[in-house]
Amino acid sequence: MPKELIAQTPIEPRDSSRLLTLNRNTGEISHKHFYNIIDNLTPNDCLVLNDSRVLPARLYGIKEQTGAKVEFLLLNHREKDIWEVLCGPGKRAKPGTHFVFGDGILKAEVLDIIEDGNRLVNFSYDGNFYEILDKIGQMPLPHYITQHLENNERYQTVYSKEIGSAAAPTAGLHFTPQLIEKIKAKGVKIAFVTQIGRASTGNFSPCYSR
Repeated sequence: MPKELIAQTPIEPRDSSRLLTLNRNTGEISHKHFYNIIDNLTPNDCLVLNDSRVLPARLYGIKEQTGAKVEFLLLNHREKDIWEVLCGPGKRAKPGTHFVFGDGILKAEVLDIIEDGNRLVNFSYDGNFYEILDKIGQMPLPHYITQHLENNERYQTVYSKEIGSAAAPTAGLHFTPQLIEKIKAKGVKIAFVTQIGRASTGNFSPCYSR
């Protein structure tokens, strides 16, 4: 996509983002806004929403032995304090390597290199891991979004509840509380599922598109 078409801040209100629809019977393509999605729903339809919350899963730290900079992206919680992470540069994260984040409030040791080159990492810290993430972690925005996200809640859906996603269930970012109420008033049933970890990620939200 041309850089000039990639907005650096989310559109407001959320549901005013663009919506492209395809009629499967006629092949007709229509350009609308997301709030028009209600026109494609009928009474007794069931709209299923993923209520997972996004972790501030991007961590910037240094290699303990050399001070070299490193970036971790938390992908999946395996057990206890062991996580699967995407690490860059990967050559700095060999098994046995130690890293420090947030001036030492979070430390990590690389345990193993697994499929796709991801790492299994054991974290050590004092206190609550998720509270530490809130202090030093950053939301996992794509690298082509260069402007700092001022409000982390803008990368959460308005109905998010269960923490654990490595990225937002992106289509859901366009719903507003008002739109959800209108959908309910139309007789559409709403059901929630919780899908966390990498599986709940997806293509980046078009709410950042012009």
